Formats: sequence, structure tokens, C-alpha cells
Amino acid sequence: MKYQTKKKAILLLADGTIFHGKSVGNVEGTSFGEVCFNTGMTGYQEIFTDPSYFGQLMVTTNAHIGNYGTNKDEIESDSVKISGLICKNFSYEYSRDLADKSLQDFLADSNLFAISDVDTRALVSYIRDNGAMNAVITTDLKNLNAIKEQLANQPNMEGLELSSKVSTKEPYFYGDENAKYKISALDIGIKKNILRNLAKRDAYIKVFPYNASYEDMAAWNADGYFISNGPGDPEPLVDAIETAKGLINSNKPLFGICLGHQVIALANGVSTYKMHNGHRGINHPVLNLVTGKGEITSQNHGFAINREETVANEDLIITHEHLNDKTVAGIRMKNKQVFSVQYHPEASPGPHDSDYLFDEFFEMIKN
Repeated sequence: MKYQTKKKAILLLADGTIFHGKSVGNVEGTSFGEVCFNTGMTGYQEIFTDPSYFGQLMVTTNAHIGNYGTNKDEIESDSVKISGLICKNFSYEYSRDLADKSLQDFLADSNLFAISDVDTRALVSYIRDNGAMNAVITTDLKNLNAIKEQLANQPNMEGLELSSKVSTKEPYFYGDENAKYKISALDIGIKKNILRNLAKRDAYIKVFPYNASYEDMAAWNADGYFISNGPGDPEPLVDAIETAKGLINSNKPLFGICLGHQVIALANGVSTYKMHNGHRGINHPVLNLVTGKGEITSQNHGFAINREETVANEDLIITHEHLNDKTVAGIRMKNKQVFSVQYHPEASPGPHDSDYLFDEFFEMIKN
């Protein structure tokens, strides 16, 4: 252990519940966000840099975090996106040949405040029972009244538009410009591994900001369209929803992942809702209702689309469902080349059961 003593810290939930811990690195700090948990046993660096987690305090359920260090190639965006980290045992030392620095140094370089020595089993059980809520982690134990007041004034995730915080400001290109296919992608919080999966299937991608219009995206004359994952509530994304309507009406193939899935649903008149505590992990069971096959999937979302409205919609069919709670995990339009899933087929981290969805997208483009 690198530090002789550890600075006391707490996690304070919006309902007043307190969990005790210690400051990682013995630094002082305070950080606010919506508390959520991820059940993945590995992939912490990818999770911390996933734009879909913007504004959230991440609880890791694996007992040891940091033991394999970090690697510059295992990031999903250009910076850490979580608001703070809460874990049980934080490993200051690491043992992996491919690592280029410790997790402690990685977090310090990112100016991310983290606490350890928290009873994460009890914490996750509490969140499961009481739902995701705003929270704060802090070492400022002498000013708790002021901290509580600040916490009470934090905006709720429901109704919060966050894509503008993580999207590119200007269009950019990814991949080989001599590739066979051209894809226009709407970045509402895109992960790098999505771009890698598109590019390795011989695609050149132009990535557009969250508020790009259909006309902006169509002007490049792409072979197909893509709407990415991202953070926050989908319903405030009025520009993206309007753009999605244009992409749908273009009659070109359109694929959406996670937040993109919700935007496509909203463009079809299907509403979304905030879940009790969401799905976040790399072992979520999904049934493909078209093939009858099961998939183990990587998921990260706190909102879902309305199942009853989806069933009643004459233009949509449900293609996938989450086996734990029967939430809608995938949809397809009946008379358009449009489909989407609520999970992450690029799976970084996670299993590769759902790789075929990228292949299906390119089969649509070929045909």
C-alpha cells in the first residue's frame, strides 16, 4: 500500500443515506453526479472514458479496480467522462506488460476524484432497491450542510440533455478515404470502438455534431447512416430526433445504437422513460426474437423505449428483448432499411455475440 494513512471520504446520496470510504491517492476532492453501478468484471478504463457515462458517479462491483493498470489504446473517447469513481479495493500497483501507467496516475492526469474502501455490495443493493439518484463523493466532511445544499440543487438526469457536452464540435473523418463504403454518423456521444467496427468493414466515416441537420448529413452522399450512443435523456434531443426523421425518409440504411436507438424510436412517435436503475454491465442476456438465439451483451443505459407503444406502432417490430425484465432491446422498421439496438454490439468492454449487427448493416448497404 502506497499510503500510510487514508483520508476519510463519504458518498452522500440525495435521500440522505451515507456510505463511508477513503480518498484514492489521499487527495481532497468533491464530485457530484448520478450514482450508478456497472457489473463488469473487467474493462474499467473503457467504462470511465465512455461518453454515455457523462455526469455519473460510477460504482464498480468488481472487488478490485486498477490491478491491470491502463493502456493508451483502451479508451473510448478523448477523456474520462464519469464524474467520479466509487470502488471497494483500489490497486495502486499493477501487473500487466501491456499497461503504460497505473490507474491512479491515469485518474490523476484526468483530474478525476475517486474513493475506495466503500461497502459496494451494500451500496449496489441499496441502489437496486431505491433506484439511481443524484449523489456526491467528498472529503469535505466539515462542510456537510453546504455540500447537502449543493446536492439538492443538482439537476436530475430525467430531462437533462448531455449530448452537446460530449459531441464533436466540428465534423471529422475516420478510416480509409479509399474505402468501399461511406457512412455518415451522428455523434451524440460516440465510442471509438463503434468507429473501428465500421472502418474495419471497409467504410470511411464522416462524423457529424449532435445538432447536425439531415441536409448536413445527406450532402456527403453516404451509402448509409448511423446514430450513436450517448448520455442523458433522449427526449430533449429535438435536433437529433428531427434529423433522424430525415434519415429514415431517405430510404438509405440507418443503424442506431443505445441513445441512437431511443432517438429512432422517438422519431417514430414512441416515447421513452427513465428506468429504476438502468442496465450497465457486460453480461446482460438478450433474446433475438427473429432468430430465436440468445446473446450475452454489453449494456449501458438508464432510459428505455415504451414497449406498449412499440407493439402498437404499425411501422415497427420488436427484434430483441432483454430477458431479465422484457424491456425492448431492438427494433426494426417494417418498410424501411432502419434498425436499432439498446445495447452495444461493439462491446468494448464485453462479449462479441452481437458483432453480426454491423454485418447486417453492411448487407443492407450492399443490397
